[in-house]
Amino acid sequence: MTAFLLQLLHMALVLALAPGVTGIVRKLKARLLGRRGPPVVQPYRDLVRLVRKDAVVAHSASWLFRVTPYLVFTAIWLGASLIPTFTTNLLLGPTADLIALVALLGSARFFMALAGLDVGTSFGGIGASREMMIASLAEPAMLMVIFTVSLLVGSTSLSAIADFLLSHPVGLRVSLGLGLIALMIVAVAENARVPVDNPATHLELTMVHEAMILEYSGRHLALMEAAAMLKLLLYISLIACIFLPFGMAQGDGVEALARGLGSYLAKLLGGAGILALFETSLAKMRVFRVSEFLAAALLLGLLAMILLYVTKGL
Repeated sequence: MTAFLLQLLHMALVLALAPGVTGIVRKLKARLLGRRGPPVVQPYRDLVRLVRKDAVVAHSASWLFRVTPYLVFTAIWLGASLIPTFTTNLLLGPTADLIALVALLGSARFFMALAGLDVGTSFGGIGASREMMIASLAEPAMLMVIFTVSLLVGSTSLSAIADFLLSHPVGLRVSLGLGLIALMIVAVAENARVPVDNPATHLELTMVHEAMILEYSGRHLALMEAAAMLKLLLYISLIACIFLPFGMAQGDGVEALARGLGSYLAKLLGGAGILALFETSLAKMRVFRVSEFLAAALLLGLLAMILLYVTKGL
């Protein structure tokens, strides 16, 4: 019963915090650029405003276009709910497998690309093709990081990984550092952030994620925007769970849970700050350079796995 209640709390927590993390990133970016910026609660207001509007659907759209927002939102929310954040004692802990997480993210991406192609607009086709190009390199790089961590821990379960790193003195390893850099590159690309994409623009020559959801409106657009916010929180939580699990509660004590919740909020704030600083320090690269950027992540993940295998064998 405790694990069930903690799981419900966790699902509600990630859903409530996702727009806030996006709002913090936008606020920090504006401050770093010398602007006042929108309030932190603006993403919440935008979602409420979109939910109140009617959805306008093109005549050429099929049933797939209508159900995709619900499928994408559910898949990413479930993926974010699988990742241990403030405690490892969750009801879905035994099913929180990294391979399953990659499958959920891939399923959401697949349906989003199909929805972009469904209406038949040129923007949707451009965005879908670019998204698949990015995915073809981002997914293997993420799998290399997963294999590296599983080689060290002996499991692909996120709860087992967090428990292992909390209870065993792993120390500073070059392989884990390379894996961290690779996963951060993948996170930037998967969330369509600078330098891969700029979510604040709608230029047809540069946009990737925005091109696929350009035909959505009303509650459908609200679900797609909420899914994008959840995906950003998902990757920050994933990096914190694998590489920075300190402070996470391993028991059911109120004090341990409160400490774990406080550490998780601090990690989210730190991740938002690092992302804002990273985006304001770089310019957006050309689309044809994205493959080189993600190839670096794939190479780092492969080097991390080989290095860990060699050092573990010695």
